[in-house]
Amino acid sequence: MADKDKAKTKTDTEAANDVRKGQVTEFLSREAFRERFLARYFDPAFRTEDAAIDRLEAIAWDAYCQGRKAPVTEKAGAGAADPDYDLSAEWLHARDAVRDAQRMHDDPDGPSRVLLVICASRNDFTCPGEVSKSWRLAGVARARMEALGMTVDTLDLSLLTSDPDRHIYPCKGCVSTAMPLCHWPCSCYPNHALGQVNDWMNDIYPKWVAAHGVLIVTPTYWYQATSPLKLMMDRLVCADGGNPDPSSTHGKKAAEAKALELKGWDYPKHLAGRVYGLVVHGDVAGVESVRRALSDWLRWMGLVDAGTRSQLDRFIGYYAPYATSHRTLDADTGVQREVENAGAALAEAVTLRRQGELPAVGCDLDVPRPK
Repeated sequence: MADKDKAKTKTDTEAANDVRKGQVTEFLSREAFRERFLARYFDPAFRTEDAAIDRLEAIAWDAYCQGRKAPVTEKAGAGAADPDYDLSAEWLHARDAVRDAQRMHDDPDGPSRVLLVICASRNDFTCPGEVSKSWRLAGVARARMEALGMTVDTLDLSLLTSDPDRHIYPCKGCVSTAMPLCHWPCSCYPNHALGQVNDWMNDIYPKWVAAHGVLIVTPTYWYQATSPLKLMMDRLVCADGGNPDPSSTHGKKAAEAKALELKGWDYPKHLAGRVYGLVVHGDVAGVESVRRALSDWLRWMGLVDAGTRSQLDRFIGYYAPYATSHRTLDADTGVQREVENAGAALAEAVTLRRQGELPAVGCDLDVPRPK
């Protein structure tokens, strides 16, 4: 090995082992842990089971102290970087679901699939007690796309606010330590040691993978994407460069992940080639900036713009009372037709893409700085 190569290897090894520490270094106290655990059982109806709850709390405390993130595991098996490494059985199930979805997507004889994502937090079963305008607009788009032969899978993110124990947990930022530490699909959850279970993303990843097109319908909250949408966006980071083999980093071994990235990482885009459309609405400000930000995000992941008519930002009831916003939408037949057109444009793009007539221009070019 040349002296120059030896020097680079030494430098890369030093960089890989440079893992910064010191931000959170202590376990939660037993008292704080117990207080948070018992909060789930505040209802006086649970008092008859206090003894049983105490026993459960003791088990949960032990799991936390021992770090039992994945209490049920299976060997990584043939084809893995380390076939003997113990992987979470739940992660393996999620991975298999993603692989099955990819096979569905790639089947030339299968139906054309669109994922329709409704991003408002409001539904009948939440505190507002009323449907969202996004849900209504999504219904308009769905009807048009189905009439054009699309199989439409609806993802209503408002269920986060109305379903018991349904979660999209925050992204932990593994990418910022090293891209190979971010596994595809995400392996950060469930984390049984922390009680972070019922993570919805393991059901959501296959929906994105199976789709040939994605239509996002969202309101604007404080000049930004809604909370449920942003949570999903952050957790989709693993689709943009994520590592499909956690055994290659032996779980979350930061130094091993750094070494892999420094050796040369290709940042695989697991959702590239799907087409997208956007419907963004609001009542005062921010719709255009949200639409642009969402479009930038989707293009960055390698999705293909379905054309001008597939992207829409509109005010519904500009500075009008919230109390009459649904009546305003009833009367705004123009925006309803525009949403129909967005669905139709996306359906047309899906058809053309599957026929090989809608190229992703430049997608085969060598990228000098992938990330």
